[in-house]
Amino acid sequence: MTAAEGLGFEIIADEEVDLIGNRLARLGIPDGLTLAEARQRLVTARPAVTADLNHYYRPEAEPECSSQPCLARLLIGWPTTSSAISSAAPRIGLVDTGINLTHEALVNQNIDFTDLSGKARAPSSKVHGTAVAALLVGARDSRSPGLLPDAELVAVDAFHRSGRDDRTDVFDLVRAMNIVASKDVDVINLSLTGPDNAVLERAVAAIAEKDIMIVAAAGNKGPNADPLYPAAYPNVTVATAVDRRHRVYRRAGRGEHVDFAAPGVNVWAAASIRGARLKTGTSFAAPFVTAAIGYMRARSPEMTRAQVKNALAAAVEDLGEPGRDPIFGWGLLRMDRLELAADALSLPKPSLAAEPGEPN
Repeated sequence: MTAAEGLGFEIIADEEVDLIGNRLARLGIPDGLTLAEARQRLVTARPAVTADLNHYYRPEAEPECSSQPCLARLLIGWPTTSSAISSAAPRIGLVDTGINLTHEALVNQNIDFTDLSGKARAPSSKVHGTAVAALLVGARDSRSPGLLPDAELVAVDAFHRSGRDDRTDVFDLVRAMNIVASKDVDVINLSLTGPDNAVLERAVAAIAEKDIMIVAAAGNKGPNADPLYPAAYPNVTVATAVDRRHRVYRRAGRGEHVDFAAPGVNVWAAASIRGARLKTGTSFAAPFVTAAIGYMRARSPEMTRAQVKNALAAAVEDLGEPGRDPIFGWGLLRMDRLELAADALSLPKPSLAAEPGEPN
């Protein structure tokens, strides 16, 4: 920090973040320099420091559509009995926008919520975060029941409102990831996207070292868009979205980093105030993959991250080109095939093991 000030940087914020090596700072650049020039000045002076622009990241949702319920979980063979779901109660991390904790689907659920928005910024809307939270842990007797209603949700609102836009920057995003990772979660859901960033990449790698899995949305910028982040980093499990006819969402991102397809078109999820609406976007496919990982890690805690990921890959319904492809990844998530795949490989149910990238 002393070196940065000596180079003309202003220290706007500075705090301890164990996740990436003790300190995280937000700096104002010296007068007369572009962002790129300022970054180069800092890394030249202190090569050991990880520094990048304070990029913005946004929730990956599309405008709401019509209002008829869609039992999306049936598409992937999600367990339908309460006993099967109750036997798996993982701790799930969520970094998203605000959450309406008084919504009927969430009011009595096990949610540890932290708000990072602060007084200096307009609070984020609760539309996106409420929908994703309810998809994960919504009460089973509500209009928008969750996939794992008995799970604990550790949620952080890292976003703020800017005009009509919910956004977070790298500084707040990494702070939020640090909070969630410190609370012994099994998996973290990041239904958000933005550009490549060295500080964010370091945080993702640090979480992987803690044996925590990250699920990210592939993004909604279209099939010809460049890969978005954090989805395109190693150690991230990436979800794309399909409809009830197994067709990929027309705006879903593509690439070799895509891992699994899950319901993400006209998914019935909680509205921000009360009731539920249909939601579309890769944001809403990610919770299905997150819940599947949470389910497996709770049922088979001895499994490694690679084993969990490849267990799911071994049980998919293959879509598109045979094998893995840049549109559907390994294929459509299928929870009802896990035990058959486990029998074939003589592994603990519902667990499988294979090397990353080479599922059976």
